[in-house]
Amino acid sequence: MVSKINRSEVRIKKHKRMRNRFSGTPTRPRLAVFRSNNHMYAQIIDDTVGNTLVAASTLEKDVKAELEKTNDVAAAAKLGTVIAKKALEKGITSVVFDRGGFIYQGKIQALAEAAREAGLNF
Repeated sequence: MVSKINRSEVRIKKHKRMRNRFSGTPTRPRLAVFRSNNHMYAQIIDDTVGNTLVAASTLEKDVKAELEKTNDVAAAAKLGTVIAKKALEKGITSVVFDRGGFIYQGKIQALAEAAREAGLNF
């Protein structure tokens, strides 16, 4: 009998394959994105030492207060601008984009484009 693996397992497998190709360095850290059914999370990570340099999510009070919903494209775009502003304050201008195994469309695309418009290079 042929067994079909579920979407989350497929995403995790894709993410592991992607992580073999790139990692964050001190000069160019990794912008990792995760989305759940209710929220989105973004982190800028230096993989050489395993430190999270900057983090933002739709769970934060100041971000959540400006949003009607926390799991739509508008929320993703807002999160992209927030993470980019925090990164620029820390002196981070260029990153490697890690979409976390998610397809580059919709929320992930909105977050990436908003971060680019706010000043991050990737």
